[in-house]
Amino acid sequence: MDSPDRRRRRKRLLRQPTSISGRIRLMGYCSLCFLSILWCVTHLGFSSFHPVLRVPRLSLPSSSSSTAVESVEDFDSFFSLLKIENRVLFPDSVLLLIRGGGWSKNSGDKLECVYDVGIEKDVVSFDEYDGFRWAVRCPIENSSSVGLKWRGKGERLAEKQNQTIDSWSYLVYASVIDGDDVVVFAKGLNLRRDRESDPSFFSCHFEVENHQRTEDSKLVASTKASMAAQEVLRCALPNTIISNLDQNHAPISVTIGITPHRAGKPIIMPSVASIFDHKPLIINKKYELCMCTMVWNQASSIREWISYHSWLGVQRWFIYDNNSDDGIESILHELNKENYNITLHFWPWIKTQEAGFSHCALRARNECNWIGFMDVDEYFYFPYSSSTSYKYRPEGYASQNSLLSLVSNFSSTSVAEIRTSCYSFGPSGRTSIPEQGVTTGYTCRLQNPERHKSIIRPDALDSSLINVVHHFHLKEGFKYFDLPRNAAVINHYKYQVWEVFKAKFYRRVATYVADWQENQNEGSRDRAPGLGTEAVEPTDWDRRFCEVWDTGLRDFVVASFIDSSTGLLPWEKYQSS
Repeated sequence: MDSPDRRRRRKRLLRQPTSISGRIRLMGYCSLCFLSILWCVTHLGFSSFHPVLRVPRLSLPSSSSSTAVESVEDFDSFFSLLKIENRVLFPDSVLLLIRGGGWSKNSGDKLECVYDVGIEKDVVSFDEYDGFRWAVRCPIENSSSVGLKWRGKGERLAEKQNQTIDSWSYLVYASVIDGDDVVVFAKGLNLRRDRESDPSFFSCHFEVENHQRTEDSKLVASTKASMAAQEVLRCALPNTIISNLDQNHAPISVTIGITPHRAGKPIIMPSVASIFDHKPLIINKKYELCMCTMVWNQASSIREWISYHSWLGVQRWFIYDNNSDDGIESILHELNKENYNITLHFWPWIKTQEAGFSHCALRARNECNWIGFMDVDEYFYFPYSSSTSYKYRPEGYASQNSLLSLVSNFSSTSVAEIRTSCYSFGPSGRTSIPEQGVTTGYTCRLQNPERHKSIIRPDALDSSLINVVHHFHLKEGFKYFDLPRNAAVINHYKYQVWEVFKAKFYRRVATYVADWQENQNEGSRDRAPGLGTEAVEPTDWDRRFCEVWDTGLRDFVVASFIDSSTGLLPWEKYQSS
């Protein structure tokens, strides 16, 4: 989505309850296959290799025989061009990727999920996925088959012959062209966190329709991986693929091959990833400061976050939507009409925040000199600047574009990452959501900072794209800089009122942190101290995480942003309307 006319259009519908018996049957089948593969791996000498355990794809009966449509004006020609290309099984839904154009913002209302046991359900969500495909999520039912049909019509959408459903635990899910390389993202590689792995076990494989030959023939090529780290692999693009991309705008499928002993025929991973045009986006002048975040159901707070940081100088926004169903797209659409320059990218891949940030850094490199990676509950705060911090910002209170000016001061240096300390704020005595927003509503925090967040130069990132959410690996010759806390800090409104905070129990977005329902790492700073594995509100929740009363950002926001004629903050106007 590069312009308002190409924004992601989605229609969120009510989540449907899932069938417990269906999940149990699928889990039992996968568990037997998993144990069989594990026995083979442990008995065949994979001593120097962390094995990739493939969860078998479940066979689905083809429904292509039911797609014959009578000739009824434009509907039939449109319907006949649609095809279900992939299905991916998640813990709470099935994702269907559909190829074909002609959709509108209301198409999701007209689609129904259909199952081979005769059940029909509303779709959970409908999203534009890329320039060639659309994404539909369906509830899980007691069935091994799920398809789509037009509401009120009997015909199902066509699908690939003998199509299977892929497990999310083992899947190549995204790819991006980076110069003459392709960067591929995969779940289930089981590689170590925060370090590079041996790439010699891996290869990339490409497949494209060759319409100049027979209908079923395909051009196939492969190259060895040059880098492997976390969920990311890098391979050179074969010359045949580069030529095809330059001549043909059709997508090319990409997947990963794994050769456990570096010899023999590789094991090919299932994939939904494709690459497109080889030519990079041409930008006349880069934005100095951009911001990237990954969100799930942040519609109620994202306007405040974007409005505030735009005032500080952020010029461009990359929002990765991780299956929100709270109408966030309409909020971002309104902000774009106000010239906030936001791109919304649908990212259905759960627990992939690190990979999503790597993906975002690649997309931003041609557009941005600097890009920050933060959550929507994190706010830059510039305390009153004394003479001790004049080196990094002017003396006095922060002014408009203060963050933009700060990062610009480092542009001609070897600093490629600016790290800023985070203070974690608690409920501050509140039991209900503050009407004026988080910056004025929460004013009590822990005394010591917890971790940091970073603003980086995307052109200075290491080719591995390794990050641990808080910071990235840099190319040789570049360094990071810890910003002094008297120059700037980040207020992290981590522990809000229970109504907001309990959503964290649903799912964590980072790959290498345990979900809070899991009995793992209970003493970690990734968890809330004193909470167990269930979303049960402690009786003293409103008084927790309160060691220092800090009204600095609240006072600054009230003094700088309130409309004197209405007494409202900018984001309050829209909430009241």
